[in-house]
Amino acid sequence: MSKEGAVCVEPNTPENQHLELLCTGELREAVDEEDEFPPPIPWQKIEALGLDCDYGLLFSQEEANRLFLQLEDEVEYFTGEQAKVQVFGKMHSVPRKQATYGDKGLVYSFSGVHLAARVWTPTLEYIRNAVTGATGHTFNFVLINRYKDGQDHIGEHRDDERELDPSCPIASVSLGAARDFVFRHKDARKEPKKCQIEPVKLELAHGSLLLMNPPTNTYWYHSLPVRRKVKTTRINLTFRRIVRGCQKRKKD
Repeated sequence: MSKEGAVCVEPNTPENQHLELLCTGELREAVDEEDEFPPPIPWQKIEALGLDCDYGLLFSQEEANRLFLQLEDEVEYFTGEQAKVQVFGKMHSVPRKQATYGDKGLVYSFSGVHLAARVWTPTLEYIRNAVTGATGHTFNFVLINRYKDGQDHIGEHRDDERELDPSCPIASVSLGAARDFVFRHKDARKEPKKCQIEPVKLELAHGSLLLMNPPTNTYWYHSLPVRRKVKTTRINLTFRRIVRGCQKRKKD
């Protein structure tokens, strides 16, 4: 795979349909019974200059459907001032719904807001344990973004807050509508560009897991652009490891 070329993952294409087949219940019966959460099979490596990600299907379609409905019932999203972010010194409502859950006492700070973690729900604990079983990494916090349709979005940003453990990847679980997810290198975002590095675009499928390994968030911004043709809802869960006692650093 080219280190500087664009990479596009489309899970519904013929070459990737085997991912869904490998996550069926029939195959799961063949997995060692001691392994409660078999890893996504196979992992697909996504690489570019300073970008290191792994992608696979974590849940079958049936299980992903069930988890989506349970989250719709369980998750409480922020409202009022907690549903805003700071952009160039002014507060703006976010074009999506957000919620944070995790271990007791954890707070996540970004873009001028400080979001305290609510207590894990049973479904969030189940998904977190599935991610840990698939990756070998433990997580104490999750940020949930709910996009009601293709109009909801998130702009380019890096998940590089000081309180995040820099040695731990960020695990992104997608449920619901498939959406484009775009990486852009920090030196190729604005004119004049310091270097010519093409964006990396993925399509994140229902039930998928994207593991953003270090140093990805040091060098690459990511976004979920507007896609007006998408009419259904997507829920994204980004599992993180927060280091207690760290203070928020000023973003560049």
